[in-house]
Order: sequence, then C-alpha cells, then structure tokens
Amino acid sequence: MQAPTSSAIEARRSGSRVVAAGIAAIVLLLAGAAVLLFLTLPDANAFNARVERLFVENAAMTGQNEVKLLEILAQSGTAFADTLASYRMVIFVLLVFSAAMLVAALVFLLMLTGMNRQMAQIERSGIQVNSLIISREEKTVYMNTIGLKLTDAAIETLAVLAEARMDDDILTGAEIEGVISGRASADCEEAAGATRIKRLRDALGNQLVSELLVKNIARRGYVLAIDKDVIRMV
Repeated sequence: MQAPTSSAIEARRSGSRVVAAGIAAIVLLLAGAAVLLFLTLPDANAFNARVERLFVENAAMTGQNEVKLLEILAQSGTAFADTLASYRMVIFVLLVFSAAMLVAALVFLLMLTGMNRQMAQIERSGIQVNSLIISREEKTVYMNTIGLKLTDAAIETLAVLAEARMDDDILTGAEIEGVISGRASADCEEAAGATRIKRLRDALGNQLVSELLVKNIARRGYVLAIDKDVIRMV
C-alpha cells in the first residue's frame, strides 16, 4: 500500500506545482506587458513642459490675444495630463481584471481535468459502496449515507439482485422476472427482466451511478457490482 500512497501524494504535489507555475507565469506575463505598456505611454507632463517652454521663449508676447492663447494651451496641457492619468488607471484595472480571469480560467481548467480523471477512474474501478441496506418495509435503499425512496417494483428488483449477489449468482432478465413473478424462468421473457432493470436504474436517478451499480455482463446477465459483505436486507 506504500507505493500507491506515495504516488498519489507525489501526483498531488506535482499538480500543486503545475498550478503555482501557471499562476506565476500568468502574473509575470501580464506584469511584463503592463511595464512595457506604461513605459511606452507618453509622459503626462510632456504637453505641459512644451507649453511652459512656449511661455519662456515668448516672454515678449504681452498682447491680450497672445496671453489668452498661452492660457488655453496651458489648460489643454492640464486636461491632457488628467486624461492620460485616467487612461493609465483604466489600463491598470483592465490588466488586473485580465490576470484574475486568466488565473480563474486556469484553476477551473485544472479542476475540470481533475474531475474528468476522477470520473474515468470511477468508470474503470466501479462505484465504491461501503454499505447497502435494503428496507422492503420502508421501500428505501440506503447506499453509504444516502437514502433513496424506490417504487415497489424497483425495490423488489434490487432485492433480487442483492440476494443473487450474496450467493455469487448472476441473473438473466428472464430469471429476474421469474423470481419476482413466481413463475419459472423458462416461461418468462428476457425483455421483461430488462425492463425491470431499466426502471430500477431510472429510480436510482444518476445515470453513471446506476450503470455502475447494476452491471450488465454480456451473455450472462445482471449483477450488483459491489462487495457482497456490505449488503444487508431489513
């Protein structure tokens, strides 16, 4: 048991390293893009510096019109500086939002990948049932810690499959119909038992769970794919 445990721990550590590396790469990439963008943006005070230079170089311009023009240029420079500052803030917010979205997308992608691996593992190994209690009186099956209400037909079908599993038997559809109806299996149709199995699976609800719990072995019949020692009939 030591080797599987060690490999599982190593797999989790490897996955954590991949997540950390991916998030770090995203943050560094966006940080580099932000630095490059801010460095290439023009200086907010560049326009004001040019206007100030005009004031200095044209000190002799004392006419009312000339002074008015210089004032307009100065106001324009201030407006340009404020606009550029607001653009910088918008760009910064967008970059932060982009980083958050990319990190979230990476985390969700890794979560989906992990869930797909778990589902594939379940499909390969079957469903893990630690306790299966069938109560005919309550018309309820307790699977692990979950109680499911079933119809009379569904609970009878499940009970027949459970009894067969405890005896290490595999029942065909005709045999299932025969046990429930009290007739000889030779007098019953395979389709009738298959219909009972389908209704049982429908009653159990989750398609994946029902398909893995009630397995159909080709040319042999139906069986509960669980350990017989966990089954109890009350």
